[in-house]
Amino acid sequence: MNTYLLVNVFGVIVFMAIAFLLSKDRKNINWRSVLVVLVLNLFLAFFLTNFSWGRDIVKGAAQGFQWLINVSYTGIAFAFPDWVHVKQMNFFTAALLPILMIVPMFDILTYFGILPFCIKWIGRGMAFITGQPKFESFFAVEMMFLGNTEAMAVSSVQLKRISPERVLTIAMMSMSCITAAMVGAYAQMVPGEYVLTAIPLNILNAIIITNLLNPVKVTKAEDVIYKIGSPADDKQIAEEVVEDKPGKPAKEPFFSFLGDSILGAGKLILIIVANVIAFVALAALISKLLGLINPWLSLGHILGVIMFPFAWLMGLDVNHAFQFAQYMGTKLVTNEFVVMGEIAPKINNVHVFSHHFQAELTVFLTSFANISTVGMIIGCLKGIVDRKKNDMISKNILYLFLSGILVSLMSAGIVGIFVW
Repeated sequence: MNTYLLVNVFGVIVFMAIAFLLSKDRKNINWRSVLVVLVLNLFLAFFLTNFSWGRDIVKGAAQGFQWLINVSYTGIAFAFPDWVHVKQMNFFTAALLPILMIVPMFDILTYFGILPFCIKWIGRGMAFITGQPKFESFFAVEMMFLGNTEAMAVSSVQLKRISPERVLTIAMMSMSCITAAMVGAYAQMVPGEYVLTAIPLNILNAIIITNLLNPVKVTKAEDVIYKIGSPADDKQIAEEVVEDKPGKPAKEPFFSFLGDSILGAGKLILIIVANVIAFVALAALISKLLGLINPWLSLGHILGVIMFPFAWLMGLDVNHAFQFAQYMGTKLVTNEFVVMGEIAPKINNVHVFSHHFQAELTVFLTSFANISTVGMIIGCLKGIVDRKKNDMISKNILYLFLSGILVSLMSAGIVGIFVW
């Protein structure tokens, strides 16, 4: 048998073992869920790497979300045409301003009970398969193409009511999101079939890794889907009482609710962009200070060295593993586009990169797991949940980062088993 294949399989086991060893509560790990989702993961990886029509299904879903994002660009272009009608939109326009349409749209669906209904039944189906609570199961599906900040923003009703530990799980899962708007851009630079394969695998691996790192027991009473005007247990969500119907929460007039939703989305964007700028700038400052000691030193290079053993565990020879690790370090400190732009001219050349290397590197890059995403998640949650829940996230920043890395490693490693 291929020695590198054995190393690759062993590597996937090691990635899960790391999550287990660093778990916050090993006794409460749901092993049934872990094993079921792992089997589903392996099946999907085989299916998506060997059958093109499976990838067509994922592509169709991505195009549906892309249509939604494109509609939001119409509104942005009305106010700022020179921001949209350009060759390449900036991060603020492409990733954040769509929140101004997407959040109110999903809030409207929540107001009329449509989104809670979808969460309840889709979540129930996913929960049956994965063994996870209904909201976490639905969020896993929702974040496949909607993106981390958008998915959390449209789930604000649930996030305000669930426990801080469950909010931490959602934050950790959010490290592995992408947005539908990015799928086409990725596919222009790296092999599109592996981009589409990575999307569902990241979601399944996010369930596995968060289950291992942050297992949370959710009782049947807690596993509920809230609607606008649902009774709440905490003071933050306290509702007024209708005078002629004592005990029944009042429902805010629709247009008042919609106005609050739009203003909330605008505030959320400002909070997110402030955190992203700060995190990226601080990371750059650290790299500059390290460069004063030695020109080679930077956060990217240091992370590249740290990631070398994990790259080797994906079934690569030493030379390719070191190169792979440097790409990993660069991606984690900057973003996936930096690496994709660098490798685009040569990634499809099998004389430079083997099919195995192509598949694993593409899958590893297909997520938002990097330092700036931590800033986005923190900023987004600051605009949604209370201080207690924000403190929980702030105390577990390393767990967010670790979750994103391990999910990317798991997805890349599992795809690597089937592509040589």
